[in-house]
Amino acid sequence: MNGTTLDLQLLEKMKPELTAFCYRMLGSIDDADDAVQEIYIRVWQSWSSFRQESSHKTWIYRIASNLCLDKLRQAKRRVLPVDLSDPAGSIKEPRETLPDSSWIWLAPDFGENPEDALIRKDTLQLCFIALLQTLPPRQRAVLILKDVFDWSSKQIAETLGMTPAAVNSALQRARETMDRTRLRSDELSRMEGEPDRELLSRYVEAFEQFDVDRLVALFHEEGCMSMPPFPMWVRGKEDLLKFFTLTRWHCEGSRFLPVKINGGYPALAQYMPSKEGSGLVPWGIHVLETKGDRILHVQNFINTKLFSRLGLPERLDR
Repeated sequence: MNGTTLDLQLLEKMKPELTAFCYRMLGSIDDADDAVQEIYIRVWQSWSSFRQESSHKTWIYRIASNLCLDKLRQAKRRVLPVDLSDPAGSIKEPRETLPDSSWIWLAPDFGENPEDALIRKDTLQLCFIALLQTLPPRQRAVLILKDVFDWSSKQIAETLGMTPAAVNSALQRARETMDRTRLRSDELSRMEGEPDRELLSRYVEAFEQFDVDRLVALFHEEGCMSMPPFPMWVRGKEDLLKFFTLTRWHCEGSRFLPVKINGGYPALAQYMPSKEGSGLVPWGIHVLETKGDRILHVQNFINTKLFSRLGLPERLDR
């Protein structure tokens, strides 16, 4: 087997875990996909100079880590809308948006092996991704490699060009920050328990029929809806009723398809009536977080590029 063949086979085998690593680091699946492509190029270009001073895996992760750290050097912290501002004081149709680079975006399912420790569900929760973004980039890398990938301090030190003592110090600071940080998205998240299937079905039925009263009745008293890239978000049944009533013209006639995101969590892909022709076109991905038998938070990620990345069709017939 020649070096080039080994190179490609190893990279293909590592692709899901590398994508998951870059996603946790960068908070965006588009950025993670771009990073993995750059990793491929750098590995390809540098393969002949690899000197066996560390394992192939450590060497590839050194490239991946340095690439992510470079990308984060000038980047602003990505957030979720509920962590950026207070809920809307008055309910209006949202118009102001922030750039895609402002937001944490959901990701597809990574890999097919549910026992793969590198692709753990709990560390792909959107609220956990939001917490990771509060860490300085190098501490973020240390925490992911240690607490998610279960690497030794020695291996992390080799990967990041640090001493084991510096790794342990960075890890301690990162864990303290994670324990101390209180994000609203963390309080609202119940992603460790998937939403009840019957509740999801009732949400789909009420939304597709656009029965606003039935829809709002499914929410907890303090239930929320957020919609990146819009910074505006809505909290409380009264404001949700106003919001759904206000946006009826836009959402009426929508249909949903089920989809798995972020480590296998169930979500709903919303297709809305096309302004041109008779079909339905992508609009947003709804992620429901629940408390008991009520919806606590719907995050509607309005980003049509996510549909193709999640393997969803470009159009539906009515």
